[in-house]
Amino acid sequence: MIEYIKELSARDEEELRKTIRELLRQSCILETKYDAAKGTFKDNPRYGFCMRHREFLTDYFQVMGLELVYDPQDHFFRLTGQGAGSERFGETSTLLVLLMKLIYRDKILGQGLKATVTNLEEIRRYGSETGILTRKLAEREVAEALSLMKTHQMIELPCAIADVEDKTPIYLYHTINVFCSGAAIGQLCRKYGIKEEADENA
Repeated sequence: MIEYIKELSARDEEELRKTIRELLRQSCILETKYDAAKGTFKDNPRYGFCMRHREFLTDYFQVMGLELVYDPQDHFFRLTGQGAGSERFGETSTLLVLLMKLIYRDKILGQGLKATVTNLEEIRRYGSETGILTRKLAEREVAEALSLMKTHQMIELPCAIADVEDKTPIYLYHTINVFCSGAAIGQLCRKYGIKEEADENA
């Protein structure tokens, strides 16, 4: 590994450090990111770096007891294993992830990939209709859940989390389907009588 790093240019060595830090912090790197200001998707250069140095990164994280998973269908890298950031989801955050998974599924089936946008108002409506949300969530709980989902590349926001209002668009990435443990989501699906197709990719 040391020899591999020595052979890199100074620029690539710095990019390698940034990529490792990014994966450890957010656990996912997507091929494209949504640019809320322009309303379009743009290429993520970090994804290309992962592709070029995939073998080294896989070996590096393996030493740490983590696995770097590459999804060739949906085009993203994801870090998994004990201690990976994606496992730090509390019950309220998991409930909101489940609701967003349901919204994502319904919109993909009904309107296609270009319609994967939701907002807090719609999330609350889904929560009420499914019985998943039986109380009003505190602003702190919502902010914490949104922060986790944004960190782990599940959503994109056009503004700071503190500025998110009922109608603020929340852009859903396909990675919404791979976070939180399958057991946790499956248990919630059974508890609320929801078909577990919503969890098929978790």
